[in-house]
Amino acid sequence: MSTRTVPTPHELRSAPKVLLHDHLDGGLRPATVIELAAETGYKGRPTTDVDELSRWFRHAADSGSLEKYLETFAHTCGVMQTEEALSRVAAECVEDLADDGVVYAEVRYAPELFVERGLSLEAVVEAVQDGFERGTKAAAERGKQIRVGQLLCAMRQHARALEIADLMVRYRDRGVVGFDIAGPEKGYPPTRNLDAFEFLRENNAHFTIHAGEAFGLASIWEAIQICGAERLGHGVRIADDITTADDGSVSLGRLAAYVRDRRIPLELCPSSNVQTGAARSIAEHPIGLLAKLRFRVTVNTDNRLMSDCSVSSEFAELVDAFGFDWSDVQWCTINAMKSAFIGFDERLDIIDNVIKPWYAERV
Repeated sequence: MSTRTVPTPHELRSAPKVLLHDHLDGGLRPATVIELAAETGYKGRPTTDVDELSRWFRHAADSGSLEKYLETFAHTCGVMQTEEALSRVAAECVEDLADDGVVYAEVRYAPELFVERGLSLEAVVEAVQDGFERGTKAAAERGKQIRVGQLLCAMRQHARALEIADLMVRYRDRGVVGFDIAGPEKGYPPTRNLDAFEFLRENNAHFTIHAGEAFGLASIWEAIQICGAERLGHGVRIADDITTADDGSVSLGRLAAYVRDRRIPLELCPSSNVQTGAARSIAEHPIGLLAKLRFRVTVNTDNRLMSDCSVSSEFAELVDAFGFDWSDVQWCTINAMKSAFIGFDERLDIIDNVIKPWYAERV
């Protein structure tokens, strides 16, 4: 890393940032969980105390297992089963991201998880979009500009991927920018959903795939070479194909070299990766090596509630662990903006007129 000025946590919040991997149902305000539980009649909440609930989510997610980590979503999804609740959560999400300095975000969720009380998939998407638009307007009224797009997830353990892919295509001009599959990797390879990815490619639609988080190189290889993923959700296990010799020299395996050569974006989520056991600590997270080797690294939150984090706090961790400075923060931010699922002109406009002018005074 370079030796330029080191950013402070406070300064990082002011910096324009880009977020590609953030789950809507993993970012609720603890107070909102409690209030929506009361309004919707959800009985499963662990506590009615805001501070205790915040600590409970963080502790429950610190399991070292992706499967255990995913169990915490029963409570957030449980309170998001009405249009009003979905819209509120989406609006608060946008406002919270804007307050953290995020200028562009792609927020993902699985519509199929919010139909327990009879909502249609279409109603779910429209409610979330309503919230995103309200949140964007509220942020603008406070002088904060942000652009947010939806990523629709299919749960890899279910059999609705093609249906969700069709939903994504139908709504891609109405706030939806891409598709993803999520859920437990082990036992549910991305090729189980190959028909969905073929449909998306036929329709010139964008998609990312959760791969290389809880499962290794085979998951990444299938996501890229069989399914055609444009980005890797997490992708942290690509480090398994990189060897560091005793003398410090580094060699890349065929897959790692391909990912780097093709500039395939890695949606890395350091704190979450530690919680799910994909990395032993922030200091030992492969992001330091991957950044040094100039993979297309992006920095993300995954689930702000479960990890008690923000994009700014994730960057602050990297400042402490790897000596990231302003040039590194700018590089990761531009990497993310280049990798977004919106049009080239829009991406370039945000890079040239929002991101670069701000960092020019610090890099």
